[in-house]
Amino acid sequence: MKLERRDDQPRALTVMAGKRLGSFEFLTDGAGRVLKRRPTSVPAEHDAIRTLGLVDIQVNGFGGVDFNSETLTPDDVDAALMAMLAHGATQCLPTIITSSVDVMSRRLRALDAAVAASRLGPWMVRGYHVEGPFLSPEEGYAGCHPKDQMRAGDAGVLDRLADGLVRPIRILTVAPEREGVLELIPQAARRGISVALGHTNAGREVVEAAVAAGARMSTHLGNGIAHLLPKNDNPLFAQLGEDHLFASFIADGIHIPPYMARLYLRAKGAERSVLVTDATAGAAAEPGIYTLGDVEIERCADGVVREPGSPYLGGSSATMEQVVRNVINWLDLTLSEAVDLARLNPLAALDMPAVPDVGHALEFVEWALRPDGPHVVAAGVGPWNLIVDEGQDLI
Repeated sequence: MKLERRDDQPRALTVMAGKRLGSFEFLTDGAGRVLKRRPTSVPAEHDAIRTLGLVDIQVNGFGGVDFNSETLTPDDVDAALMAMLAHGATQCLPTIITSSVDVMSRRLRALDAAVAASRLGPWMVRGYHVEGPFLSPEEGYAGCHPKDQMRAGDAGVLDRLADGLVRPIRILTVAPEREGVLELIPQAARRGISVALGHTNAGREVVEAAVAAGARMSTHLGNGIAHLLPKNDNPLFAQLGEDHLFASFIADGIHIPPYMARLYLRAKGAERSVLVTDATAGAAAEPGIYTLGDVEIERCADGVVREPGSPYLGGSSATMEQVVRNVINWLDLTLSEAVDLARLNPLAALDMPAVPDVGHALEFVEWALRPDGPHVVAAGVGPWNLIVDEGQDLI
């Protein structure tokens, strides 16, 4: 695997943007910024294909690096982002989980500073996902988030978390049944934050009230939820059946088994389903002990990530390449259909354009189509190219 900076020559690329958007021809400058673009015919899916890059809007860490560390360095960020790029993610929202407000604030600032000083961060990090502290402490809903640090909705806390960041908070995950959260949702939305529902025991009426207040999506739907639920009015069905909510799913076969992924994605629909990893430092890393903020987690040999000795999952070891390949195999999708779930839809949930316009960086992934599905062989973002398979030339 080799990361190289591009030369300063313009380059023309044809890139598939997904099933709904088709393909585009781009002319880029030496820094990988778009000079011109135009729609073109969709290329046939053959031995290799180039698509726009994947977007992971929930990633707690990667490649041995915990984004929830107060001692995060630019080199740490580059190591994590290079590993993510090798698995097809060209944009991401590093995710900060629940802790005390002071600690979350320090972690966001450490992350923001390290991203700004890194090589890949300015090109790949579009902002941050803050998962907490306005979550449900009820048993089965808290997950690995510390219950004693969860709190009622408070715009002042959000101000403290967002203050001074170079890159903005893009997603705030909340439990709308908590006191003050329904009032917080429109305040966050006015700041340009996409409010997501997660780690919540809200029934239909509260979910509908949250949507009316401005909530846009569900975070890792089907997880962060109790094992036993009321038959009809429960947080899973209330969100799954709400047409105004996008929903993200961790399609790793662990958080959601294949048969449930088929059910969830068909129920939510192709235009509202989003693939995420919820990855931790244990993703693209050896089995062992890692951290997720205040929590010690174990990345097991079978890919499961949990608190040692606990039945609760603590994030994942999944990659975007893996979840794309999974849904292709589980739901008999094409690569272009899977790219919609892993690029177009997450950016739509953030109200951001999916196709780079003139002046913006082009990011792409090159895939080899193998018997078990597509595999990343190369990727590029802005001025950086990454060769994953040394035997593969950039197409």
